[in-house]
Amino acid sequence: MENKKHKHHEEKKNGGTPVPGGMECECDKNNECVCEEVAPAAGQQADKKAPAPDYYAQLLCVKADFENYRKRVEKEKPEFVKFGKAEILLRLLPLYDMLLQAHLHINKVQAGGKEEPGQTQDIVKGLEMIFKEFSKVFEAEGIRPMDLVGKPYDPMASEIIGIDEGTKENDGLVTEEFQKGFYYGDKILRPARVKIAKMKAPAPEAGGGQGEGEPEKEGK
Repeated sequence: MENKKHKHHEEKKNGGTPVPGGMECECDKNNECVCEEVAPAAGQQADKKAPAPDYYAQLLCVKADFENYRKRVEKEKPEFVKFGKAEILLRLLPLYDMLLQAHLHINKVQAGGKEEPGQTQDIVKGLEMIFKEFSKVFEAEGIRPMDLVGKPYDPMASEIIGIDEGTKENDGLVTEEFQKGFYYGDKILRPARVKIAKMKAPAPEAGGGQGEGEPEKEGK
């Protein structure tokens, strides 16, 4: 017995072999250990029959989902950048509209000869320079102004805010742009507001005779 204890003590001292499952060891003050079999806890035997969760497979699924998410974000990132630019450019368009209206008004005043010679010439030149800069910015950002006057009305690109009396030749054509429309790439950034020509429907022909089946009135 002493030899067995001594042998077990040496194995413990030198590291020994791992304690098998279901065994419990206790060591006394002399560092001698005694191993005893421990009865399984309630429900433990049933748990051994159930398959262990495949954590590695779950980890692979999580990794694949993350990779798909990363690729989707990278793919949509340019669209987010474009959308942000569009928001900024939309804020610039009202300024463009005001400058354009001022430019058109000055041109009308000049054409009517109501201003002193050279009174508005410097203003016109300044506005023209501003419009050139706007055109450069728009072109660099992929913005194209719509050119709708004289073309058929397109409900996808413009909104009707007025109607002129038209003829057979210009019926349904845009006659005036009140607010310029713009394209951003191949999409509509802002629809135009236009006036179109509309030909009046022909008046019904006046009846030349009495209605069919109507008795003829006798003269007095």
